[in-house]
Amino acid sequence: MRQLQCAAAAAVLLLVGWWVAGLGQPTAGVLLEYAAVLVGAASFAPGAVRGLRHGRIGVATLMTIAAIGAVVLGEVAEAALLGILFSIAEGLEHHAVSRTRAGLRALLTLIPTDVTVLRGGAETSMSPDDLVIGDVMVLRPGERAATDGRITAGRTSLDVSAITGESVPIEAGPGSPVHAGAINGSGAIEVEVTARAAESSLARIVQIVEQAQQRKGTGQRLADRIARPLVPAIMILSAAIATLGVLLGDPRVWFERALVVLVAASPCALAIAIPLTVVAAVGAASRHGALIKGGAAMETLGRIHTVALDKTGTLTSNRPQVIATVTVGGVSEAEALRAAAALEARSEHPLAQAILAAAGPNLPAAVDVTAVAGHGLVGRLASATLRLGKPGWVAPGPLRDHVEELERTGATVVLLERDQAPMAAIAVRDELRPEAADAVAALRRQGIRVAMLTGDNARAAEALATQAGISAVHSGLLPEDKAKLLPELAAGRPIAMVGDGINDAPALATADIGVAMGAMGTDVAIETADVALMGEDLRHLPQTFAHARRAHRIMVQNIGLSITIIAVLIPLAAVGALGLAAVVFIHELAEVLVILNAIRAARTRPIPATVAAESAEAVGRQS
Repeated sequence: MRQLQCAAAAAVLLLVGWWVAGLGQPTAGVLLEYAAVLVGAASFAPGAVRGLRHGRIGVATLMTIAAIGAVVLGEVAEAALLGILFSIAEGLEHHAVSRTRAGLRALLTLIPTDVTVLRGGAETSMSPDDLVIGDVMVLRPGERAATDGRITAGRTSLDVSAITGESVPIEAGPGSPVHAGAINGSGAIEVEVTARAAESSLARIVQIVEQAQQRKGTGQRLADRIARPLVPAIMILSAAIATLGVLLGDPRVWFERALVVLVAASPCALAIAIPLTVVAAVGAASRHGALIKGGAAMETLGRIHTVALDKTGTLTSNRPQVIATVTVGGVSEAEALRAAAALEARSEHPLAQAILAAAGPNLPAAVDVTAVAGHGLVGRLASATLRLGKPGWVAPGPLRDHVEELERTGATVVLLERDQAPMAAIAVRDELRPEAADAVAALRRQGIRVAMLTGDNARAAEALATQAGISAVHSGLLPEDKAKLLPELAAGRPIAMVGDGINDAPALATADIGVAMGAMGTDVAIETADVALMGEDLRHLPQTFAHARRAHRIMVQNIGLSITIIAVLIPLAAVGALGLAAVVFIHELAEVLVILNAIRAARTRPIPATVAAESAEAVGRQS
């Protein structure tokens, strides 16, 4: 705030100087004006000198030269006014950046200063910085988690709105993850620490967003390319105008015009047009659960024409259940489920988890289990060779009619065979997220085309797409097939792929923008995606696109205003149509307008809590 303090002090000195001069003390008034020049320039002149020492000529250099030139010409009040207005603009810019970053750093204040830990069978209080992995935190109702962990005892509801932007608390029990900053709701719980406080998901989010705010996009690089050569060009132009005055025999008039041109052409507003917008927009998005990785991602996100959505875990709730098991050859349903679960025992795939849940505990052990990417599993159980996978890779045989009937209901069917003989068809269905149709409709209202890409069968994919309101469906795709299909869907325009950040890695990397849904607690997704949506509510997706589009419009507006002001002021200043005071006022007013416009990018609204609680419960189920 030093710039604003200097501006305020200089303004007081200038006003008092005018008042004293009006009382018949012109000498004292002029001295006060000189003092106003020195105080006003104190916020930027030292930086200009340091820049010159390192061979850098920036906007502050131009303003310093202009102020010195005005004093030389005897226009002390104008020099003071230049310093005051420039300091105000610089102060507002610094305040806007500081406020945005302070809001982001405020996330870390969600970490409590003390935490209760069980050690040696007794409770003790300590600083979160002293926690080590394996410690057990005790969280009572209303207390915040000091770092990431996993519940070992107790059941509760967790408020993670500060992290994911979702206002609906999630139910959690033994085995559920707890992230730093989450507020414990209804019951006391014990949480085993899985990350040190400085390495928690919340600390990582703050670090990533701060880095993202410094990454430049195409627009910023364009502004830099314009501004960097513009500063020396302005100095050359001003020197040429002053030299012309000497040749024409009227050096004072032309020297003054040269100073006016120097101020008029200064790219102050252009230099901050985009970076301030990016800082504000990225910070605002992060406070509502969306990590946008810098200016380049923000700009591209604001120009997306098509969104490709993965099905499982993105459009669906990621909580599939076995809805039917059809067997042949005298095999019981329990036997088929246990055999399939034996193969799936180490799989993290949602369908595998559904089969494991249906099979129950005390499973037999399968050996030599091998995953065939995009198809299924092969292994041995009790000397028999088992294959579990999608129809087509495993022959349906007599189960063909059952498979078709189950797929028409929207279920995903996997087939189990033993020693190449059909054994069972297991139907698993993952229900559409309750907010999915609203999210798809919101994307369409923004003019964005929506497509669904899935490895699932065509019947199940079509059934779920119809519920979601998606007409473009591409099914039966392997991970690499999704990546190959994206350029065709994009048709030469920016495309975004939305998935879980791991299984869809090839497609996320191929798309112009890769969006990882439900990334909280998933290190790979947070680190690699262009955009990571921390929560599970799909409505964050259109909200994030709308926010990026708004930020992109603000960037364009700021660049347009900056260039227009420079283009208008330079010729007017060169022909003497505007004096130094008028140019200073217009120039700095434009900079203030750019700053205020950029600050608008910091405004975003959390999604309304109108969807049933189960739409947010999956946040706490990330492993």
